[in-house]
Amino acid sequence: MKNDPPKPDLIPLDFRFVDSEEEQKRRAEEFYRELDLRRTVRDYSDKDVPLELIKKAIMTAGTAPSGAHMQPWRFVVVRDPEVKRKIREAAEKEEYESYHNRMPDRWLKRLAPLGTDEHKPFLEIAPYLIVVFRITSVGEGDDKEPTYYSQESVGIAVGLLLAALHNVGLATLTHTPSPMKFLQEILGRPKTEVPFVLIPVGYPAEDAKVPNLKRKDLDEIMTVV
Repeated sequence: MKNDPPKPDLIPLDFRFVDSEEEQKRRAEEFYRELDLRRTVRDYSDKDVPLELIKKAIMTAGTAPSGAHMQPWRFVVVRDPEVKRKIREAAEKEEYESYHNRMPDRWLKRLAPLGTDEHKPFLEIAPYLIVVFRITSVGEGDDKEPTYYSQESVGIAVGLLLAALHNVGLATLTHTPSPMKFLQEILGRPKTEVPFVLIPVGYPAEDAKVPNLKRKDLDEIMTVV
């Protein structure tokens, strides 16, 4: 006979209503304008960043919804120069293979306007690297259980993390050298934690440049039915 599932522990919702439609619209416009300034940055200053800012951004990411509330994420913050060096060396090795042997021509053509290649100096220059891992299961033996919708859950958390870091005036880059198993090995994470994305974080260099790109218009990304 199966044990009865636990009963939900429900509490009153703490929800902050916005007073007026005008205020809602103002906030929507302000938030959009701020996030529209967010860009992927590859040129970093080595200027130090208060660790408290990183902690608060990760706490914000941790508010993301997750399948069955299993919160299947691990954020490993790397600031040790030697560890960053090891990560850069391993990433550049995989990126060399990708750019020279793995990527088809159409993929390389897509990347050309971004000016990217296998060289990733930002992995050492940026004061922090946040490596996000996806936890695939919890428990051991007969109690082992998969995490549900972990891919979607971690993706949402990363989105909140990027917004939180931008909100405090920090630059970021979503870096996904493939394969990323070396991150698991260098950082000593268990097999149940799979690398999801590597995010350099810091202030942009004074002479930082970004590709001249245009985001899709609203009618290209939204359909109302």
